Amino acid sequence: MDNTSRVARDEIFGPIAVLLPFQDAEEAVRIANDTVYGLAAAVFTKDLSRAHTMADRLQAGTVWVNTVNQMSSGPLPFGGFKQSGIGREHGTDVLDAYTETKAVVVNL
Repeated sequence: MDNTSRVARDEIFGPIAVLLPFQDAEEAVRIANDTVYGLAAAVFTKDLSRAHTMADRLQAGTVWVNTVNQMSSGPLPFGGFKQSGIGREHGTDVLDAYTETKAVVVNL
C-alpha cells in the first residue's frame, strides 16, 4: 500500500491502521501532511526534542507523543486542521466559535 490508496487518504473512523514506510523524519512529515484532513497524529520516539519538532511540523489539531487517543474533557482544545472538524471544543479557543467581534467608534 502507498499514500495514494483510498484507505491511506480518507478520514476513516473505524478499526483500521495504515502503515507506510519512510526513510527519515522529513519524509514522514511530508507523507503525514499530504492529505486534506488533519484531525490527529501520533509520534513515537525516545527523543523529546524530535517529538516537539515533529509535533510543530505536523498539520493536525492534536498530536500525541508515545500514546494515542488520550482525550481531554477539560481545558485542552480539541479540533482538526484542514477539512477535519469544525472549530474547537474545550479550552478558551471554543469562545472564538461563539464570538463575533465588532468595533463601534463614536465621536462625541
